Amino acid sequence: MNTPATRRFGFKKIFFYIIGLGIIAVMAYFLYSSFTKPKKGPSEVIQTVVTTKAVQQDFPVIIETSGNIVANNIVDIRPQVANVIAEIHIKDGQDVKKGDLLFTLDDRADKANYEKFKAIAEDAERQYQRALELAKQNFISKASVETAMANANSARAAANSAQVTLSYDYIRSPISGRAGVINVFLGSLVSPSNTVAITSLATATSTQSSMVTISQLNPINVQFTIPEAYMAELIKLQKSSAGLIVNVDLGRGVTKQGKIYVIDNQIDPALGSVRVRATLDNSDYVLAPGRFVNVNLQTKVLKDAIVVPSQSVISNTQGDLIYTVDAENKTVLNKVKIISQGNGNVAVTGLKEGDRVVVEGKQNIRPGLKVVEGSARKASEEKPKKSS
Repeated sequence: MNTPATRRFGFKKIFFYIIGLGIIAVMAYFLYSSFTKPKKGPSEVIQTVVTTKAVQQDFPVIIETSGNIVANNIVDIRPQVANVIAEIHIKDGQDVKKGDLLFTLDDRADKANYEKFKAIAEDAERQYQRALELAKQNFISKASVETAMANANSARAAANSAQVTLSYDYIRSPISGRAGVINVFLGSLVSPSNTVAITSLATATSTQSSMVTISQLNPINVQFTIPEAYMAELIKLQKSSAGLIVNVDLGRGVTKQGKIYVIDNQIDPALGSVRVRATLDNSDYVLAPGRFVNVNLQTKVLKDAIVVPSQSVISNTQGDLIYTVDAENKTVLNKVKIISQGNGNVAVTGLKEGDRVVVEGKQNIRPGLKVVEGSARKASEEKPKKSS
């Protein structure tokens, strides 16, 4: 039955349907607008960067590596016989010359033994001379003379052996240099079969050492390695009249120059490198064996190379890349090849002189992006420095 109450319920139902459809229509409109509204393209996003111009100049090829200071000559002094130290003739850190007496061992037994064999040898020599005189008078046979001569030679050899043994009691420096810390004391028993033990009371540990170490510190050497690709070129430069000069960085702005005197004749297959040694003046004794130093040497000069700051290069799985800015102030990604680097600059191929290279802000850009020059730092400050 269609009563007034039923009609009112029907009108309300229709009203709510209309309201729901309206809400759905509004939501659909906003969703459609969000998907169809045009977005800003990369060209409309502007980033701030700092650029500098690529320059064309002569660029030195410099090898930069690390090395260690090594003594020009070094000898660990050890005894050749078992004996007790009777005298120590040097002090810690003393400069010594070749042949200087360092230690004297207890020589009483060896000296007595030498005197004994020396006397026997002198007596055997007299017997031999007497046998020669008797043989001239035909009092003894020629065989007796030969026996006397053999006895004299044997006695002389025994005396010489005893003299050599006695010389072991006087330990002399085989080279000129500077003595290190003396590791023995008067009365210490030393032996060639074992080394001297040094005990550190602070750590309660012991190390093995020699009686003393003599090191030749002036001149001194620096040892380092270079890639095998440079070996032939370095050998050629080494044979030139000027030689091959290396610069050794000692830190705190201190640099010493040296000259390469040997390039190893073997290449380390594991590292693909060759060992090189250069000699340095060390008259001020500021260098000591074992010190770590940075070494660089110039091999050649690249003529008219394209040079940019090292910080402009991006290295990833794609290779070496550099962003440049074109005439419309849009970024361009360029693939380059690094020929050489040093002093904060790199010589590359893939660019031309005058290209605007991005040195700061490259982490926020991508190809085709609109950029403006930053004002925080002048681009002129980032220009590659002229290589000396």
